[in-house]
Amino acid sequence: MSEAYWREVHSTGLAVPTDRPLGDLTIELTRMLGDPDPDVRSGLAVPALSTWIQRGVYDDLLGGLGDGMAAGLVVGLGDSGNNGVFRRASSVEALAQCIARDNARSLVRAEKVLEWGDRIATWLLRERDLRAFVPERGWAHAVARGADALGTLAASEHLGKPELTVILDVVADRVLARGDTIYAHGEPDRLAAATMSVLRRNLVPLNIMEPWINRIVTVATATPETPDRDPFLLTGNAEAFLRALYIQLALSNDIPQIRGDLLLVVVAALKKSNATYLS
Repeated sequence: MSEAYWREVHSTGLAVPTDRPLGDLTIELTRMLGDPDPDVRSGLAVPALSTWIQRGVYDDLLGGLGDGMAAGLVVGLGDSGNNGVFRRASSVEALAQCIARDNARSLVRAEKVLEWGDRIATWLLRERDLRAFVPERGWAHAVARGADALGTLAASEHLGKPELTVILDVVADRVLARGDTIYAHGEPDRLAAATMSVLRRNLVPLNIMEPWINRIVTVATATPETPDRDPFLLTGNAEAFLRALYIQLALSNDIPQIRGDLLLVVVAALKKSNATYLS
């Protein structure tokens, strides 16, 4: 099928075409998720899949579709700097839509949603291509899109306190991962939003959140091990995350039950990590 075919589909308001089987259309859209051309990938494939999921086109097939998107998370995993990241990042975006549809309609078994969550977490922690906007290729943004998926997952009724605690650990592990990337394209905000999604379930108590915050502030205030390495590669992402979490906790209209106490913990963390500017 040509790009022109899919542009025609979009021009009709994304009505499902009747000239081809849905399975064939889905296979083609799945292939397009990895297209290096952002007009094809993000302009045509992702909106079509997302819209059809939201409209219930895949309600009877949601388990299989989600499995197909989860399979895309491992395509080329471990590589960096090539076009493979676009398939993985677009796949997690579509998988999050599958989870959101189940959140609204309870269409798949709890075990399936938990399996998808495990695959999202495994991928996000193993992803090595952390580029955000790629010139001539558009957005990869794997960390941000992975964070969005975790936030959608956290809203699932199939997750209880243990699973939500795992999501928090995944967020912290991604924030604190050592590497050569300082998040500068909204990733800390999206990771903080995933954390807020966990908190809004009101299942994770302060006695879990406090040491979790302290783990992050320990890195935010750490001293670089060698003088020839950019210190912000060690501390910058943790510090940016704490600031993002504070803003969302303080200003959000959807208030977690532990917000007041947790704000005191986050403020103390920020005072510690910003001590130089507060003296």
